[in-house]
Amino acid sequence: MAFVDELKIYAKAGDGGNGVIRWRQEKFIPKGGPSGGDGGNGGDVYIEAVRDVSILSKYSHGPEFLAEKGEDGSRKSMHGVNGEDKIILLPVGTLITNLSTGAQYELTSPGQKIKILRGGRGGFGNEHFKASTNTTPYEWTPGKKGEEAEFSIELRLFADLGLVGFPNAGKSSLIQSVTNSKSKIGAYAFTTLDPHLGAFYDFVIADIPGIIEGAGEGRGLGIKFLKHISRTKTLVHLVSFENEIEKEGGMMDAYKTIRKELEVFDPKLLEKDEFILLTKTDMVPEKMVKDVLKQFSKLKKPVMAISMFDGEQVKEFEQEILKILRK
Repeated sequence: MAFVDELKIYAKAGDGGNGVIRWRQEKFIPKGGPSGGDGGNGGDVYIEAVRDVSILSKYSHGPEFLAEKGEDGSRKSMHGVNGEDKIILLPVGTLITNLSTGAQYELTSPGQKIKILRGGRGGFGNEHFKASTNTTPYEWTPGKKGEEAEFSIELRLFADLGLVGFPNAGKSSLIQSVTNSKSKIGAYAFTTLDPHLGAFYDFVIADIPGIIEGAGEGRGLGIKFLKHISRTKTLVHLVSFENEIEKEGGMMDAYKTIRKELEVFDPKLLEKDEFILLTKTDMVPEKMVKDVLKQFSKLKKPVMAISMFDGEQVKEFEQEILKILRK
C-alpha cells in the first residue's frame, strides 16, 4: 500500500431532524393539545489523532465522511434521536485546512480530538409554540442543515530523529540496522521513495528519502520530502565516502549542499541539533577516514565515521545518539 501524505476529502455534518405537528389523543376529546416533538440534532464531524501514519492510504479513493442526520420529532412530545457523530482518524502530525473558510487544525498528540464541522440543530415541533394565546399551534420548523466542506490534509511526520543526506548515503541501511524498520536497500539512488519510520528504544526514527540539489525549490521530490524534516527534533546527516572518491569538492561540499537545501526550504531547519555520520568507511583507506574526520570536527558538531558492516561501530553510534535523544 503506497504511503500517502497529502489528500483532499469531503465531509458533512448531519442535518437536524424536522419538528412535527402532532396532537394528544385523549378519550372523549376531539382534539387534544399540541404534542409534536422537536427534531434531533445532526451529528458533528471530528478528527482524532492516531499513531498509524499509513492510515491516509485507506482514504485515497474519493473519500466522503458523513455524520448522521437527526431523526424527526414524534408524537407524545418525543424528541427525535440525535444523529451519530463522524470521527475521522488521522495520523499524529496532520495539518487539516477547511478549504471554504481557511480554518486550520493541527493534530500533535495521540488521542487528540477536534470538532471540525457542527451538526444542524433539530427543528421545533408544534408543542414548542404552545401559548395562552395560541393553544392549538400549527407551527413547526425544519431542522437546520449541517455544516459541510472540503478539507486538505497534509501529514508532516513527528519523529525524534530524522536521517537526511543525498540518495544512497546509507540511510535505509542505518535505520534497518538500529530499528525494526524494513526499508529497501539498493546500490542506486532513490531506493526509498517514501519516508519510513522505525522504533529505536522509546524513540521514533524517520528515514527521510534522499534530497538532491534544488530540492528546496521543488526539484525532484524535494518539497514532498523536506516538509517531513520540519517536525523532526534531531537530524542525523549522513555523508558517504563515495563523495570523497567520485565528486569534486568531496564530502564537505556534499554536506554543505544538503545544508543549503534545508535553508532554502526553511532556515529554522539549520537550528536543529545535528549529528554528522560519515558512512561507507569500508570503501576507502583508513588515512582518508582520519583526514575527513579531522576536517568535519572543525564544524564543532558531533561526528562519527562508520561502516554498516561493522557491528561494533553501529552499536557505538547507537549509544552516542541515545545520549543526545535522552537529554
